[in-house]
Amino acid sequence: MATTIEQNTLEARPRRSVTKNDARRVRREGKIPAVVYGAGKDSLSVTVDPRHVSRILHSETGHNTIFDLTLDGGEHTKAMIVDWQYEPIKGNLLHIDLKRIAMDRALRVNVPIFLVGEAAGVKQEGGILEQMLREVEVECLPADIPSHIDADVAELTFGKVLRVSDLPHSDKVKFLTDQNQPVAHVTSVKEEVVATPEAAAAEVGAAPAEPEVIKKGKQETEEGAEAAPEKAEKAEKKEKK
Repeated sequence: MATTIEQNTLEARPRRSVTKNDARRVRREGKIPAVVYGAGKDSLSVTVDPRHVSRILHSETGHNTIFDLTLDGGEHTKAMIVDWQYEPIKGNLLHIDLKRIAMDRALRVNVPIFLVGEAAGVKQEGGILEQMLREVEVECLPADIPSHIDADVAELTFGKVLRVSDLPHSDKVKFLTDQNQPVAHVTSVKEEVVATPEAAAAEVGAAPAEPEVIKKGKQETEEGAEAAPEKAEKAEKKEKK
């Protein structure tokens, strides 16, 4: 379980206007709008380079990366990306939220879970390994944030479930996710029922059964139509009498 912090630097410049038109202008200039907040200081509207942001998001530690944020005007602080938005069609970054980080205060972050090894239930029993939980919420100091958590599934057989309580972690990292939450298990291969040619032909040749309600309705309509002339004839005889 790695606990390294990638040493990156992100430069930010203040924004005087926070209107939609200003945000569009910022993007046309090759930058993206952002907000910086946290550490008991006022929030700031800034612009940053989307290429540097993408480099951080696609690093080993991803959005949990802690980096040096340099603000035009003299402020230098540790920060991390806590939210980001992509344009749905082209996939370009539209906006990010940056949070100032105090290195002596614990953080709550989500860390991805990687399954390692070949499960015995897959290798020996022909099952399928299924991962139900892909990340776990932890609390720790910024310097102790793991890039990911490796979960060994080599001993996993049918009937056994790997849970959060089974994940490896040091005393510096506290799990906040429910300890009984299932992470992975081995399940059986689902058999697909394939219809035989004879059954398929019989199904095609069979005429669809008409609902009973419709049959009754038709019978009642036909009987009513046949009875109508008889009623009219009786009524005519009564009038003559």
